[in-house]
Amino acid sequence: MSRIDPVSALLNAPTWALLGLAVKDARLRERSANTVAATMLAKLDGDDRPDPCQLGFVL
Repeated sequence: MSRIDPVSALLNAPTWALLGLAVKDARLRERSANTVAATMLAKLDGDDRPDPCQLGFVL
């Protein structure tokens, strides 16, 4: 099993999923956790591309 940078993997996770980890609704927390975990697994597989469904926000 290769090592990943957890910070980079978390930063590639969709923002809604990161925020969803702190909500009271258990179903949304579970969906959020699954999405964050899937992002980390994709990073582990070498897929560094951000999700194309996420809009970029350029400052």
